[in-house]
Amino acid sequence: MIDLYYWPTPNGHKITIFLEETGLDYQIKPVNIGKGEQFEPDFLKIAPNNRMPAIVDHAPEDGGEPVSIFESGAILQYLARKAGKFGGETLRDQAEVEQWLMWQMGGLGPMLGQNHHFTQYANEKVPYAIDRYVNETGRLYAVLNRRLADRDFIAGDYSIADMASYPWIVPYERQSMDINEFPHLKRWFDRMAARPAVIRAYEVGKEVNPTPGMTEEDKKVLFGQTAATVA
Repeated sequence: MIDLYYWPTPNGHKITIFLEETGLDYQIKPVNIGKGEQFEPDFLKIAPNNRMPAIVDHAPEDGGEPVSIFESGAILQYLARKAGKFGGETLRDQAEVEQWLMWQMGGLGPMLGQNHHFTQYANEKVPYAIDRYVNETGRLYAVLNRRLADRDFIAGDYSIADMASYPWIVPYERQSMDINEFPHLKRWFDRMAARPAVIRAYEVGKEVNPTPGMTEEDKKVLFGQTAATVA
């Protein structure tokens, strides 16, 4: 059994997609990030960065004590090794998957996250910041579109690179993107959206949080964190 500490965000969806694809036994441990549940002491023991998702694997491959992992990319790599799929068959395949996973973790996620913040959530609209992150979003979309011009999936075969990237493209309209301008990306996006496991993963999110949205109090919790929050 895997405990998944989760809230239906793009990073959370990555893990439910993998778990639904593989059928690994898991149970959801909701972490309502708008209410500050990520700062509870018991969660801090599992996720020292006070961020979800995180997992606890109660049946690790070595048969030892439960293994806890935080950071969505690290979780995907661990689960791919555990399940023996979606991480690349050969060393060359693995390198292909992992570089695109790191591209998502280091670029696509953070830049699109800043896009969301300044276009959707910031109390003050800052034109420079909006232009900066909308433009970078477009650049990253173009990189992915070019990558997908001659292949069905990001690393060739379907992999954790696709699972990591797809949830960040789902809110493309809120990112001020016209997905039709990126035809190869759109073809991939539609293929991903039609996968039964992806559909199931998003249904899990609706069950956990039937009324998505962000109140002003939620914003204070999510966007008001400082060094004092950690201390």
